[in-house]
Amino acid sequence: MSTAPTRTAVALRHLAFEDLGILGPILERRGYRVSYLDAGVDALDGDTVQGADLLVVLGGPVGAYETGTYPYLAGETEAVARRLEAGAPTLGVCLGAQLMALAAGADVTAAGRKEIGYAPLGLTAAGEASPLKHLAGSPVLHWHGDEFAIPEGAERLAETPDFPNQAFSLGANALGLQFHLEADHTRIEQWLIGHANELAAAEVDPRTVRADAAAYGPALAEAAEAVFGAWLDGLDERG
Repeated sequence: MSTAPTRTAVALRHLAFEDLGILGPILERRGYRVSYLDAGVDALDGDTVQGADLLVVLGGPVGAYETGTYPYLAGETEAVARRLEAGAPTLGVCLGAQLMALAAGADVTAAGRKEIGYAPLGLTAAGEASPLKHLAGSPVLHWHGDEFAIPEGAERLAETPDFPNQAFSLGANALGLQFHLEADHTRIEQWLIGHANELAAAEVDPRTVRADAAAYGPALAEAAEAVFGAWLDGLDERG
């Protein structure tokens, strides 16, 4: 049941269709007023970004390290770094997690390989004790070709055979996810159209991704709600 908004959640978006997905309604039901900032367009002013009760940094097709080509990334990294230093609740997805890692002093590099499609995660001991425990056995949506190192002081939570660093936490208030737990499986066609060139270059058949979204999406959405709910419940709002 929805409640009147008492808190603010700001989502930093890099592509129109890579939005909050299923996370948006989850936040609204928990009393957050949700708004978006579009990267490279909207100013990342302190009142909006630093004053938000929650910042969600979403995915995108550029590398976190490509500041020479996409200068706005430097401003994003700085804004994320300020929130991490303040202990302000911050969630990063794919590029967002990479920006968090970079902001926390870890390396982000091109992997030289792609991981696209639905596949299960392996959870570390820390992951099994974290909100990610609800993903045990659930294939999740991967869509990346970059990888991050785990920041100093962070806990590594998940892995796959090709990408050993799939998730990390920095205390209770910062969670970085390489995979797309927020993606709405009922809107996977937007992803297949928007990333058609990348799929072709990686020789990934969109029919496979579409079929897997239909097969795994409903159960994954339930697991994702449990993950997000547990993480939100565990936030230390004092920072």
